[in-house]
Order: sequence, then structure tokens, then C-alpha cells
Amino acid sequence: MADVAQRAGVSTMTVSRALKKDSHVSDETRKRILSAVDELGYVLDQSAGSLSSRKTGFVAALVPSINNSNFSETARGITEALEGSGLQLLLGYTDYSREKEEQLIQSMLQRRPEGIILTGSAHTPSARRMLVNSGIPVIETWEIPEDPIDSVVGFSNSAVTRDMVKALAAKGYRKFGYIGGTTTRDTRGNMRRTGFLDAIRELDLEPGRLISFGVPPISIEQGAQAIVSMLERWPDTEAVICVSDLSAFGAIMECHRRGIKVPDDIAIAGFGDYEISAFCHPRISTVNVGCLEIGRLAAEKLLRVLAGEEAGGDELILTPYKVILREST
Repeated sequence: MADVAQRAGVSTMTVSRALKKDSHVSDETRKRILSAVDELGYVLDQSAGSLSSRKTGFVAALVPSINNSNFSETARGITEALEGSGLQLLLGYTDYSREKEEQLIQSMLQRRPEGIILTGSAHTPSARRMLVNSGIPVIETWEIPEDPIDSVVGFSNSAVTRDMVKALAAKGYRKFGYIGGTTTRDTRGNMRRTGFLDAIRELDLEPGRLISFGVPPISIEQGAQAIVSMLERWPDTEAVICVSDLSAFGAIMECHRRGIKVPDDIAIAGFGDYEISAFCHPRISTVNVGCLEIGRLAAEKLLRVLAGEEAGGDELILTPYKVILREST
């Protein structure tokens, strides 16, 4: 508040009044104060008046989807690591929207969490300012950001898909397709697509056949529709990599309906090692990225920073992944 007051050229009391409803502050002064608030990424601390200890007892975490088992596993890993620490988890759902993430970040920070764990590294400029100026540990997960805010726990989505392409190429496949979403909302999906294209170039294979179908997260139904589009456009496709196991499952089921044999006529792989992938027929080749471990490591890092055992900063904790080849390829 003192920083805002200094930048706006007013007293801290005037800042306090301007941020309250029905306060007697001129429009010009309020506008100047709100501009300073935005520039500094300042968030009004709603708990400051009642919690002199400055301890609220909760950690915030934001995930793109609550019905995605990968992210629910990450949330479970966070919860398990926090057990016995006296901290509780407050979970937010962004629906793959940066704007919604920004709103949730502001709402969470107003309640002064002890730390915040984010899925991904693509944030609006305003959200990033708020996080940088929050004064609490911030941990980005599931990606490796080019410009991390604080600590990072994750893996390279592009490297994962690149390794899957190389594993299938080693089995003799040469004509590859990729099924992903229609928008840039899912940055992890976009990185997998980049990894796919990189592998195709590195192996000097035919240019990748790309199908963008549906707004992330891509459903089973959309995976089924996408494989039809793929084969109508490129009927000689030998292997298809899907952005997730759910879309891969839908693609396989649609092939069954049309009498297309998997993997004899076409190989299909997914991502995420969902439970469904191990019980599909044929079982789905996929990548396990340790979703539970990502959550656990992120929470453990946060606890060490809060305990003063470690500093925050640009530490990168790489999490392992494993390409799993099954009957679908």
C-alpha cells in the first residue's frame, strides 16, 4: 500500500479509502490510485485487518480441469504432501482460460494464501504482475517456462511427444499424424504438437498430418470425429499420436465401428496414462508423466520455502516421464 501511495502521490490512508466501496475520494484521485495498483500488481489484503499473525493456513492451487484424472492426481499429490503441515488446499478451476486464471489469482491473493501452485506458465501480464509482487512462494508445474516466476516442477511436453514419435519410428512407422485442439488455450497440448513436428523433421519423415479438432480438453467423441477427418484426408496414415488418452480412446473406438484394425491398419497412441488406456482394447500406448509426483514435489518444495529451509527463486525440479508402448501401436 505504501508503494501504491508513493507512486500515486497520496497518503496510504487515501489509498485505503480509495479501495473501499462508497468512500469519499475524488474520481481523479481514485483513477490515479487504481492505475498505480495495476502497474504494481498490488492486491488488497482482505485478511490483514483480522489476522495479525499473517498466517491464513491454506495453499492455493489452480488446475485447468476438475474432471481430468491427471490434474486430480496432481491435486491429490499436493494434498498428501500438505498432510500434517497444518495447511489446507484451496483449489481453483481455470477451464484452460488465462483470463479466468487471472480472476482466480486475484481472488486467491486477496485471501493471502501461504503459497500458490499453478498449472502451466502462460499467464496474462496482469496475473504475472500480481504473482511477482505477492511476496509468497509461487510454483509453476506441468511445463518448463522460458521465464519462470519463481520455482518450477515439471517436464518438457515437447520432449515427451518427440520421444513417442521416435519410439514408434523405431518400430517402422513412417507416415505420422497428430490430433490436438483447435485453440492455443492448452499450452501443454501446443508444446506436444511442437515436439511432434520437431521429431518428424529430425527423423526426416514425411511432413506431419495435423488435425485440430475441438476446444481443449478434447473429449472421447472429438477424438472419434478427428480420426475420421485424418483418414479422409490422409488415408495412408500409419500412426496417429493424440494429445490425450481420452481422444486416443475415442479414435480407437471409431476405428472399431468402421472395421479399421488397430494397430494392423493404423497405430494410435495417447498421452497421460489414464486408467482407461490400460483397459481399452487394444490397450493404448501412452506416456506416464507422474501426475501425483508433480503435485507432491511442488507441495514439498513450497513447504521447504515456508519453513526457511530453502529459498525460492528459479529452481527447476524436473519430473521423470516414461513412454509406454502397448498393443495399440
